[in-house]
Amino acid sequence: MKNLKKVLLKAVPLWMVIIIVLNSTMLMGFVQYYFLRQEIQRNLQDLAKTTQSPEELVEVLKQEVLPQSGYKTSLKWKNLGQRLVEVGAIDKKKYEEIFVSESDGQDHMKYLDGNWEENMVINETNSRFMVNTLWALGLANKSKVLDEGQMKTGETPTENFASTGGWTLGAKPVMEIYSSAEIIPLTPEQQELVKKIAENVFRPCCGNSTAFPDCNHGMAALGYIEWAVYNGLPESQIYKDLLAFNTFWFPQNYVEMAVYFEKAGTKWKNVNPQMALSRDYSSAQGAAKIKQSIQGVSGLQNQGGGCGV
Repeated sequence: MKNLKKVLLKAVPLWMVIIIVLNSTMLMGFVQYYFLRQEIQRNLQDLAKTTQSPEELVEVLKQEVLPQSGYKTSLKWKNLGQRLVEVGAIDKKKYEEIFVSESDGQDHMKYLDGNWEENMVINETNSRFMVNTLWALGLANKSKVLDEGQMKTGETPTENFASTGGWTLGAKPVMEIYSSAEIIPLTPEQQELVKKIAENVFRPCCGNSTAFPDCNHGMAALGYIEWAVYNGLPESQIYKDLLAFNTFWFPQNYVEMAVYFEKAGTKWKNVNPQMALSRDYSSAQGAAKIKQSIQGVSGLQNQGGGCGV
């Protein structure tokens, strides 16, 4: 044993042993400091969550769901508006009576003339113009969804739905407009993709998917899907865009949905758009369940929405 100690002392000088011990002590100190700092940060985050009032939480979520800058898509207007006027789906005079008097209304009207390379944007100011213009597009464009889907095959006459009988801004009778013009020339494969996506997209005003666009928001969503598919947007991006449109068309419902997911531990930015647009969440039934589950959360004043023009 003594011989072993002598060997060790010769192999490892005393000064080196001291340095190793000091370094080990310092390393342990750094490790302890790191974990202590992490623990403090976690505690502060937990404290922030518990001290944030429901009203403050709702206000933060409103800004996330309905950003003041709006939502910008990657799709251009091109000559969609002009084509809608040309085929009689939109009567410019009737549009002017509604939108020119509104804030920035004249700016919106420009999209009914010429070819525009500007991106489609939706915000609180133009959400009404967007729903109406996309409604006209979905209503007029030649579509397998309209020709072979529930709008045609059900017991209710096609002209009696809210999305048909409610369209009063055209230059022709509505059934002359219905699925009448190849504004967006879709291949059979693209028509199938439009149908597939439409079947997965719901809105809080009713229990029907966009494949049964019996109201204005459903018909508007159909029009956007057709334009997006034609332009080659990935399905994931189309769902993301449609969720953004729905949030501005049904702000109350989607602020409530954001609160629902926040309570479940998911930030609004991390919510899967396709899931959020599904029957379980975005249908009238899904929206009712969400509302019931967050009852008592203060700060959720009515934000508007509905199926009116």
